[in-house]
Amino acid sequence: MTDKTDIRPVLRVPPSVWRGVGICLAYAAVFYAAFVWVGIDYARIGESAQTLRTWLLPPTLAGFVVALGSVWAYGWWRPALTERRRLARWAMVVPALAALVAVGNMLFGDYRSVTPEMWLYLVGGCLVVGFNEEMVHRGTLIVALRSRFGETGVWLLSTAMFALFHLPNLFFGIGALAIVQVFIAFGMGSVFYLARRTTGSLVPAMLLHALWDLSVFSAHVPYSGLLAPLLGIAAVVVVLRVLARERREDAAHRVAITRWLRKAG
Repeated sequence: MTDKTDIRPVLRVPPSVWRGVGICLAYAAVFYAAFVWVGIDYARIGESAQTLRTWLLPPTLAGFVVALGSVWAYGWWRPALTERRRLARWAMVVPALAALVAVGNMLFGDYRSVTPEMWLYLVGGCLVVGFNEEMVHRGTLIVALRSRFGETGVWLLSTAMFALFHLPNLFFGIGALAIVQVFIAFGMGSVFYLARRTTGSLVPAMLLHALWDLSVFSAHVPYSGLLAPLLGIAAVVVVLRVLARERREDAAHRVAITRWLRKAG
C-alpha cells in the first residue's frame, strides 16, 4: 500500500496522467476562448445583468460541456465524485471556516445594485462554475494523477494546476493582480481538496466553491477576499499534516502485514 487513495472500480477508459492534464488544458482553452469571444472585463463581471449575461454565461456553459463531456466519455464518475478513504474529521474545520467566511461576507454585503435577474445569473453561474472547476481539477484530474502519484503529489499537482488556471486573467481586466489570484487560488484549492477528502464526496467541494464565488461576486464587500490568504495558509498546513499522518499509517500497515506474512510463513 502507498499513500495513494484507492481507485478500484473498473473504468471505461483507464486513468492516466496525460488524460487528466488533457482535460484541464481543454477546459482552459475552451473557457478562455469564450473569454476572448465575449470580450470580458473580469473586474466588471458582476456590474449588471447585462455583464453577467454577456460575460459570465458563455464561458461557464462552454466549460460545462467540456467538464461534463469528459467525465461521461471516460466513465470516471464514481472515483471522480467519491472517496474510498477519508481524512481525519478534524481537518473539516478549514472548509467549515471558509463556508462561515463566505456566509459572513454575504450577510454584510451591499446588494443595492443587485437585481432579481442578476441573482438568477449569479446563483446559476456560480453553481455551474463550482461543478466545472471541481470536476476538472479535483475530480477527473485527481483520478488521473492517482494512477501514478502518491496522495501528496496528487494534492500538490492538482492544486497547482487549479491555481495556474487563473493566470490568464492577466489579460482580462485585472492585470498583475492575477498573480496574487494564483497564490490565493492555490490556498483555496487546498480548502476544496480538504472538503473532498474529509467528507468523502466531491459535491461539498462543488457547493463550497459555488458559495465562495457567489459571496465574492454578489456582496461587493472585501471580507472574504481579505481572509482568503489566511484560509489558504491554514489549509496548506492542515493538508501537509494530515497527509503525513496518512503516510505514517500506511507505513505502519505495511510493516504489520510484512510481520504477519513472515510469521504465517
